[in-house]
Amino acid sequence: MTTETAPAGRITLPGGEMLAWSDLPKERLADGGPLAALAARIVPPGARVLLAGPHDPALLVRLAHAEVTCLLRSHPDAVALAQRAARVVVGGPAGLPDDETYDVVIAAAGLDPVESVEGTRLGWDGVLARLVAAVRPGGALLLRLDNPLGLHRLVATTPWYAARDDSAWVIGGVLDQAHPANRDQLRERLTGAGLRSVACWAAYPDGATATALLDADQLDRGAGCGLFDAVLHGACAGAFGTATVLQDPARLAVDALHAGRAADLAPAWLMLARRPGGPTDATVDGDLPVALAQTGQSGQPGIGVLEVLDGPSGWRWSHTAGTGAGTSTPAAPFASREAAYRDPAALSGPVPTGRLLHTLLLDAALRRDLATLRTLLHGYAGWLAGQADADGRLAGAAALASTDNMVVSGERYAVLDPSWRATDTLPGDVVLARGLWRFAAALLTGGYAHPWSSTLDVAGLTVVLGGLAGHDLDRATVAEAVQAEAAIAATLHGLDANGRATLAAELQAVEPTDPPVGARSYQQLREAWLRQREEISRLAALTRWTDELLTSRERALRRAEAKIGLLSGSISYRVGRLAITPARLAKRGARAAKRRARAALAPRQEEQQ
Repeated sequence: MTTETAPAGRITLPGGEMLAWSDLPKERLADGGPLAALAARIVPPGARVLLAGPHDPALLVRLAHAEVTCLLRSHPDAVALAQRAARVVVGGPAGLPDDETYDVVIAAAGLDPVESVEGTRLGWDGVLARLVAAVRPGGALLLRLDNPLGLHRLVATTPWYAARDDSAWVIGGVLDQAHPANRDQLRERLTGAGLRSVACWAAYPDGATATALLDADQLDRGAGCGLFDAVLHGACAGAFGTATVLQDPARLAVDALHAGRAADLAPAWLMLARRPGGPTDATVDGDLPVALAQTGQSGQPGIGVLEVLDGPSGWRWSHTAGTGAGTSTPAAPFASREAAYRDPAALSGPVPTGRLLHTLLLDAALRRDLATLRTLLHGYAGWLAGQADADGRLAGAAALASTDNMVVSGERYAVLDPSWRATDTLPGDVVLARGLWRFAAALLTGGYAHPWSSTLDVAGLTVVLGGLAGHDLDRATVAEAVQAEAAIAATLHGLDANGRATLAAELQAVEPTDPPVGARSYQQLREAWLRQREEISRLAALTRWTDELLTSRERALRRAEAKIGLLSGSISYRVGRLAITPARLAKRGARAAKRRARAALAPRQEEQQ
């Protein structure tokens, strides 16, 4: 596309534009993801908005209710976005007219990609001052800051300072005093520029394509929240796919959460600040989401962005389906609805409080606390039994209630995300076995320490966990549960019959020596190697013992054969054999005469009868 095909009059070239460079993100989320949902909530109808820096085109679609001006440094990006924006200014912040102000300024890509390398360089503080000057009194600025000590850098196999690609215009670290390095420094810079910080969200698992935005203050205060636990685990587990990392990012994020440091380890932060001096929309600031999570990760069908709002009665679900061309709908991915589907209408009530059952079970297993494990599993099994019908079958959300979607608060158990629902009813024992099998597979393949024998396989550990829960599960029930898990996973990932059969075979073949599914972390691969080495050592010892046993038996047999051969060649053996042979023949003859006598008497007995 060229400038001749772009809408006339929408592109302004004040100078300093980069003619052969593009900043638009290559990886994009449906409907712009959580960022677009947050921006749509912040921007009021009819507002004048300045998008500073490269943003997903879907964000402009979500802001169709506002008048959007884009500030870019790349001319090809300006051409690509001109049809969706009211106006595009190319060349960096120096090209903005001094008399223009906006209700909302969004720099969700950070400040470095805003200024052009072909024009006058203002530096981070200079760009911030120019954007703050463009915010009208009472207006808002939404700014992203990347974390130089974020989780993405801690798990990366390649160090950040080794970047040599063309996009590495600015390589920032904690020693770069021109950039703020944490939330407190960012607030100080904003305050110094004349803005008041309103809210801050931690972006996971990556700043550029964040699939989860979590309120940073709530992360610091609510480390025991099962919602944050599930969202962080889902965002980090699904983001890296099968890539190689130093350590499991999901485990690291959850550990940071429970240590009260999840906000500090966030790959990036989104800070919302307002400029005083005008009427502030207090209702908007008071109704900001606590969490936003993108659905449809790892190949699963999505239903838009899930939002969690904080109200007088506590946290409550809010579903944002989106309005763009890439909107995910709940019907299309579940056209067959063979085993499971998602119902966005179920996300309308309060968010259940408590800690995630999966995390509590892992903690108890690591501490070898069998009493706590028995209590938790008894409660889980009892909750499932309470949801069953008269025939002992479970339906809806209860049929898919596994340990990673259950929260526990005291003695109360609840499904965290009730939108996951089973199409048909499932037997209660199968539902329990499926939940326990998923936990057993995560426990063994993840290399977690536990109080049970190391020779147990996944199915065997599932049976043991069923016993702790007060249910006598057998391997046949576990096999049926694995088949149900394969059917549900096949439906969620859109697999055909062959794919489902292959998945079922893979799940049945999961061994404790396998690494966990997902990103290949060096730590987990090393632990899997150690488990495999231990298993090989055990099998080698068993083989040596069997070898020694067979060798000793063979030696004893040879000694017996030699003794028999020696005895059979002696004079006494021969004399004894000569004496015994006539007796044997006489015995055989007596037996034959006895049989003949019986045969002769049989007809007479029949005649007498």
